[in-house]
This record gives sequence, C-alpha cells and structure tokens, in this order.
Amino acid sequence: MLETSARLLRLLALLQARRDWPGAILAERLDVSERTVRRDVDRLRDLGYPVESSRGTDGGYRLVAGTAMPPLLLDDDEAVAVAIGLRAAAGVAGVEETAERAAAKLEQVLPSRLRRRVGALQAYTEPVPPDRPGPAVDPAVLSVLAAACRDRERLRFDYRGHDGSSGARVAEPCRLVSWGRRWYLVAWDVDRDDWRTFRVDRIAPRAPTGPRFPPRDPPEGGAAAYVARGVSAAAWRHHARVLVHAPAEVVAARINPAVGVVEDVDGHTCVLVTGADSVNSLAVHLGLLDLDFEVTGPPELVDRLRALTARYARATAAAEDRPEGQAERPD
Repeated sequence: MLETSARLLRLLALLQARRDWPGAILAERLDVSERTVRRDVDRLRDLGYPVESSRGTDGGYRLVAGTAMPPLLLDDDEAVAVAIGLRAAAGVAGVEETAERAAAKLEQVLPSRLRRRVGALQAYTEPVPPDRPGPAVDPAVLSVLAAACRDRERLRFDYRGHDGSSGARVAEPCRLVSWGRRWYLVAWDVDRDDWRTFRVDRIAPRAPTGPRFPPRDPPEGGAAAYVARGVSAAAWRHHARVLVHAPAEVVAARINPAVGVVEDVDGHTCVLVTGADSVNSLAVHLGLLDLDFEVTGPPELVDRLRALTARYARATAAAEDRPEGQAERPD
C-alpha cells in the first residue's frame, strides 16, 4: 500500500508538471507497466482528480480543470515562491484578507525546513510602507475587468471622478495595472476615441459586457508604462522637454518609467519628457543622467540651471589656481 500511495503521488506530480503525457513515458518514469499506469489513473479519478485519456498509439493522459480544486503538489522552491507571493499580495489593497488566509493555510502544512525558509524571509525583510493606505478594491470587480480584457468585450460602467461626480463610460479594456497601492484599468475610451486610465476602486461595472471588439495595439511602451507616465505626470508641478545628446535606448536605460518618456529623434539624440515636484529636483535629476543635454524651457528651469552652473564654477575656481594633483592643506 505504501508503494502504491507513493507512486500515486509521483504520478500526480508528473501530471501537474506538464499538460500532456504519453502513457509509455509515464510508465517509464514510474518504472511500471502501462497497465499499472491506467489503474493508477483510475485511482486518481476516484479521488476527484479529473484526468482525461486518449486512445491509440499516441494515447496519453492530461490533468484538466474540474468542478473543484484538488490538492496541489509543489516542490520545495515552488512552495516557498507561492508563500512569498501570497505574503506580498497581502499588501495589495482589496485582496489582503484573502491572501492572508491562503498564506496561513499554506504555511501550516509546510515542512519545518520550508517553514524556516519562509519565516527567515519574512523576519528579515522590511518593505517600505506607503505614505497612506491605498483604496480597497473589490476582487469581484477585478475578476470582471480581467475577464473583459481576456475576452475583448466592451465594458459599460459608472465611473466616479476625483471630484465625486459620476458618469457612464464605455471602454474597450486592455490591461489591469497595479501601481503602488492602487489598481488601474487601461482601456480605449470609445466616446473620447483615445486611451484612458481608470482607477478600479472608482469603477462600478454594468452587466452585461459586450459586444466583442477587434484587438488594438496597446499604448506606446505598454500598459504599465502608460500608467506610470500618467500617474507621475499628474503629480508633477513642473514639466520639461529636454533634448538629450544620446540615443533613446541609452536614456531609457538610465531612468525609471515613472520619471518620464523618451522620444527618439535620430540615432544620436532624443527628447526626454519629464517633470518633478520642484525645479531644483528636476535640475538635479537631469544632471544625474551624466549626458549632454539642452533645455529651452520652462524659464524657471533655465534660470535654475544657470544658477547651478555659476555655483559649480565658483566651487572649482580655487582648484584652478593650484598645480594639478596638489590638494589644499587644512590649517
């Protein structure tokens, strides 16, 4: 009985690891006959695992979705990864309680060696807390939006603006994006004939969805970059278009997508559309690019760069009067 039980667990692990398995290969992996494989598959079916089989010379087996979720077999690294992922998801507004419950169930059945690994990661990892908690999101709404994205079905929903006003919207959904402590829907606004970003916590879907719409190219850079640009730009007090004397891919590699958008000009120059809360921060960030650039506006940024140029010149004036390599000695 012990040998049969161990073989069933091994068979189940194989079926969960790959979509299709020829019967002959399963028999070889388990070191049994194909007849024994057929019997073990029947035992799994009796336990509630929906295993499909196909006949013929190329016949095999496939574990498919059933009406209930049977137990999963995870190897050590998979179990640790799932546990860590659930703990991380517990910090996402709208799914904290569900993720906490799932994490607690998983950790309760982890072997002690794996529980120690997960515990060490939790005990010696310190996430940076957000400035303020994010708004709660209904997981059911997330599911509706994700299904509409997958099936390419138009969404009709009531949307509450930041000023509290509400109105009906029609959109063709593209992607859901989690940014910071908020969830966003990137969608093509049918009435405005353009891409828009919608806060999920302000969306109240109307049933039913549909009709279906043809696929559309996502916004430039992808949905996540589109949200990052929009969220950051909305918070900027100062904006600038800067000509950078470097290829676009070089500049893009040196900035976070939330910092700005890089527009290609030619193989040697590009335009960086960026901003910041203060002119001083904007000037410092441009300097950190460590690339030559030109700024023509806004006027306050030009004035700030001129002031910094004069300050840096004064800071190095004394060094010009000393022989190269000779440092000033303190009294």
